[in-house]
Amino acid sequence: MIKLLLIPALLGSMAVADNYKYELSPMIGYNIAEGNLGIKNKGYFTGGLEFQINSTKSKLSPELSLYYAPSVDYSGSGDTDVIRGAFNGVYTYDKLGTVTPFSKVGLGIEGFTTNKNNNNDRFFFDAGVGAKVNFTDNLALKLEAIYMLKPTTLHAGNADSNLMTLVGLTYSFGAQAQKKSPVVTAPVAVDSDGDGVLDTNDKCPNTPDNTTVDVTGCPVAQDDDNDGVLNILDKCPNTPAGVQVDAKGCKINPDLDGDGVLNAQDMCPDTPANSAVDQNGCPATITLDIQFQTNSYTVTSDSFANLDKYASFLKKNPNYSAQIVGYTDNRGAASYNQRLSEKRAQEVVKMLEARGVSSSQLSAKGMGEANPIADNTTAAGRAQNRRIEAQLTHK
Repeated sequence: MIKLLLIPALLGSMAVADNYKYELSPMIGYNIAEGNLGIKNKGYFTGGLEFQINSTKSKLSPELSLYYAPSVDYSGSGDTDVIRGAFNGVYTYDKLGTVTPFSKVGLGIEGFTTNKNNNNDRFFFDAGVGAKVNFTDNLALKLEAIYMLKPTTLHAGNADSNLMTLVGLTYSFGAQAQKKSPVVTAPVAVDSDGDGVLDTNDKCPNTPDNTTVDVTGCPVAQDDDNDGVLNILDKCPNTPAGVQVDAKGCKINPDLDGDGVLNAQDMCPDTPANSAVDQNGCPATITLDIQFQTNSYTVTSDSFANLDKYASFLKKNPNYSAQIVGYTDNRGAASYNQRLSEKRAQEVVKMLEARGVSSSQLSAKGMGEANPIADNTTAAGRAQNRRIEAQLTHK
């Protein structure tokens, strides 16, 4: 008797649920010999037994099969028994009604009791397809076709290929271990913020301690000191009636920078002390209508009247000081424009001093192209940007 050497062919990982762990299938069929074997009529009947192990974790199952064909005739030279054993990986497809298709591939060994025509014992590859038709839960008609290829080698005789068609019955047995149903844990009632409303219903899950809430877990609109700020946001909960408060419910200084403009209207709430400001609480800036000769810091004569008016204001109000700030448009090099703006501011300071303004009231600063107040791409805009501003400060 020939000893079989079996090698696994495939692995799989798709989950499948079979009711039975084992399958045993007695088979009978006809073998068509396609190789150069000298077999009479090129074919013969064969019988066999197939054993398959199923798994609940994979659609791919190992199968061990054994086939036997007795007294196969050689053409005019006696007969031989043909024995084959194989190990296959069987892939089972999803059922189509009562029909379960499958395919297989694997490796086996073939032996002859009488070796003729170079028909030597050796390995073969096989592949097959088939289907099982269920009669009952564990009994089915099995149909399959298997193609076997035994390649030639230097010392192993002729090449050989066979097509074997089989029919049989499959008996399934050995109940599979059933998968345990997952244990569903009942949710625990949790109220993380302790407001009396469970987290599952709480729309405001981080309510502060001792806050009165509604059915959704959100604070009830309460303002105990009637300052317009709800208790939950009020950092000063006992503000006296009629006191102006900020967004935190605390008393506010109506004019923190002391510029005479209430904080609610103050657009520059951090004005330096003693600065003269406009109606928005920002430092008072006056644009002086001063003209200069082209590309020069020499003031034109038609600007003298405006200088006279500003000098008169400063002389009448010695408690004010003025910083004269010069600006240019963006034409030319930035460094040149910076120097030009400084010289123009210094020139205006000199002319104000010449009109009797104390030098202690005046300072000069050049800003070059910075802080344009109009569009530098137009002639009108550039004209507006070439300006002298006076920023007043109260001493």
